[in-house]
Amino acid sequence: MSHSALVSVTTEEDLIQKEQVGTLHFGPTDVLATPADRRVRAHNIERACTLGNAHHGKVVMHFLTADGHPYRLETTVWACDETYITLKAGAVLPVRAVTEIEFI
Repeated sequence: MSHSALVSVTTEEDLIQKEQVGTLHFGPTDVLATPADRRVRAHNIERACTLGNAHHGKVVMHFLTADGHPYRLETTVWACDETYITLKAGAVLPVRAVTEIEFI
């Protein structure tokens, strides 16, 4: 079983800073279509949160905005629940927008 939930993205992702996340708009529906992909994503978010809290380790978050534009962000995850991910510096990203988490 793969440990990354993936969505095919045909456009190149823009790399942004965590401070820019608050300026983006996210859609109301989940970007992942299957429950299996959502379970993998939830597991990886939990791992990223543990890594961030215990070791201040960074991950690369891949996500889509409401208009379908792909972004990526290198960050430390400080907190998470079923709905939101809190990043270093207090930025908040909705779980439903995340397509993949890379452990670096």
